Amino acid sequence: MKNKTMRPVAILAGSRTPFVKSFSQYSRTSNRQLMTATLQDLVNKTNIRGELLGDVSLGAVMKNASDWNLSRESLLSAGLDPHTPGYDVQRACGTGLETAAHIALKIASGQIESGIAGGTDTNSDIAGVLPHELSWILTEAQKAPNALARIAKLSEIKLEYLKPRFPNVQEPRTGLSMGQHTELMVKEWKITREEQDQLALQSHLNAAKAYEAGFFKDLVFEFKGVKKDVFVRGDTSMEKLAKLKPAFDFTGTGTLTAGNSTPLTDGASAVLLSSEEWAKAHGLPVQAYLVDTDYAAVDYVNGEGLLMAPTRAVAKMLRRNNLKLQDFDFYEIHEAFAGQVLCTLKAWESDEYCRKHLGESQALGSIDRAKLNVNGGSLALGHPFAATGGRILASLAKMLAQKGSGRGLISICTAGGMGVVAIVER
Repeated sequence: MKNKTMRPVAILAGSRTPFVKSFSQYSRTSNRQLMTATLQDLVNKTNIRGELLGDVSLGAVMKNASDWNLSRESLLSAGLDPHTPGYDVQRACGTGLETAAHIALKIASGQIESGIAGGTDTNSDIAGVLPHELSWILTEAQKAPNALARIAKLSEIKLEYLKPRFPNVQEPRTGLSMGQHTELMVKEWKITREEQDQLALQSHLNAAKAYEAGFFKDLVFEFKGVKKDVFVRGDTSMEKLAKLKPAFDFTGTGTLTAGNSTPLTDGASAVLLSSEEWAKAHGLPVQAYLVDTDYAAVDYVNGEGLLMAPTRAVAKMLRRNNLKLQDFDFYEIHEAFAGQVLCTLKAWESDEYCRKHLGESQALGSIDRAKLNVNGGSLALGHPFAATGGRILASLAKMLAQKGSGRGLISICTAGGMGVVAIVER
């Protein structure tokens, strides 16, 4: 084992559903249905039906109790050899990229030759859960020694115990939503409403241009009659965006709106990864290589910006790979909010921030904005939490394959003050 070397990890193909607004086209569609359809499309397009893969790693953030074995249950209907194992992962919005990191490490170490990573999320099929108090009373009533004792215990049920509870997007330790946290960040970094709207506009223009050029044709498959992401607005403008009201801060100082924040989204994505030998044996061209990943967290409870963890993760990853922030042809920074992207970029440009928080001697510097989310980002395409990592990874691999060579940086912020980042090369 001491002489074992890590192998290159090839990105071969990706598939995803169109992303749609929650509670619309995919209403009453489960995570398993979304994920199974995505796996089926990926299996069919790569001609690996009946293939025994090393492992399948999938995840979802908004899960029902029935989703406890989502990966295994989804792959069993996808056309793969039923002996293929699968397991679930969850790291909030970084889930899709986290699953790819897991599969990549197994391939790189020689544990497996091939695997699928991905994720799904739907807000439209979340079951309401009755409070624990009701469960406790019913359990104790069931154990009661006689009917009188059972009735006495059941009489403790309050009307409020019969009201279902649904997941919310608040941070449990602060009680603030992600949007409210981002409002604090943009105020700290002095990011204007106009700057946020401009980034959102560019995201939509880039996405519309990519669709017109057919970029997504082999990445997005038709599902439930939907053929493309429903959020793309190639006809939007700064004037239209400026008319939208603040969505999180209603004090008169809020700058985050529905136009510069990601909408609640349903969708799924998956990516096929393998060793070079497996790819060659199956006649599948390598689009790019997943070179490295990293992770970080911030102390958002005590004042650090909730979505700033990718700044730390990227700095660590750059040092390990002896790279500068400018050594990339493409930057795929997840647009949870336009303000969050702008805070990240401004932090990397700050000598003080980079010295204090990243352990650098000076600022990491600026990036070429023309290389940022060139085919649109989450603001235009949508953001089904666990599916975003797969969307970005597959798109970036295709971009590098089309270019013929190059390097791309992925940066994804998550709830809980974490970040997942990656380097992809060809």
